Amino acid sequence: MMIEKHLPALLYRYQCVTVPGFGAFLTELRPAFLDAAQHTFYPPKKVVSFNANVKNNDGLLANHIAVAEKISYTDAVAAIALGVAQWKETLDNLDIIFLKNIGQLGLNAEGSIVFTPDAPVNYLTSSFGLSTVVSSAIKREALKAEVEALEERAPIIFTPERKRSYSYLKYAAVFAVLLGAGSVSYKNYRDAQIDAETLAVQNAVQAKVQQRLQQATFFIENPLPAVTLPLKEEAPAVTPYHVVAGAYKSEANANKAVAELESKGFKAHSLPLNKYGLYPVVYGSFTTYTEAQKTMREIHATNDKEAWILVQQQ
Repeated sequence: MMIEKHLPALLYRYQCVTVPGFGAFLTELRPAFLDAAQHTFYPPKKVVSFNANVKNNDGLLANHIAVAEKISYTDAVAAIALGVAQWKETLDNLDIIFLKNIGQLGLNAEGSIVFTPDAPVNYLTSSFGLSTVVSSAIKREALKAEVEALEERAPIIFTPERKRSYSYLKYAAVFAVLLGAGSVSYKNYRDAQIDAETLAVQNAVQAKVQQRLQQATFFIENPLPAVTLPLKEEAPAVTPYHVVAGAYKSEANANKAVAELESKGFKAHSLPLNKYGLYPVVYGSFTTYTEAQKTMREIHATNDKEAWILVQQQ
């Protein structure tokens, strides 16, 4: 069984896929952008990266393999451990690990794992079917130069007879311009006069209405009882982004972890039992990915380098 054949299916759905004992493949959203030098438009996509420091078993990959291969969870964990051992042996021999549709892994001069992404597949499902678009540049200056050169090569020459025969057109054009300007000025004057008269009528009507209202007295013999309208409760804020500290099979252990994080000042809590039979414990939940990412980086710097972000649709 090859671990790499199960990774793409998880990268479509999750932002962090951990290979226990080896590292984690992370995805980050990249918006659509234009490469002006190449005249190429690129659609939004998920960019894959690798973090060798995240090695804890969150159960995600093992549960997926267990379901896909129809084996037990224990056998899936053992199969992952065997695959990781083979990967490490390949790297120790200074060979390259090629992961189809993901990228390649190798060691640098310092002995650290270096990941080179090579993903022809876009793991962002909302961009399914979108491809890069190449558009040729619009040569505005070149066309302008061609038109100017053509005008220089083909000047317009009028003979004296033609000038005399068409001289009346010049005066007709001037008359038409003056007539049009006069019509516009008269129309603007008339519109302003009508607006002023309309405003005067409206002010007079409003004055009459206010006078009638001040003089009127209203009596209600049998008033209707007061009606109490129920207030619509505001929907709670949606927080689909969670910074995960760990996942536990026992709810009691999850509650202990929550209490420990709360003692450190975090707004920790546990999520409901997921389909893998685990209780995720989170440092906090957030409404935007930016807030969750900022908190995760602070936790990496001060508390736990293995914290990761879980996106859970409501």
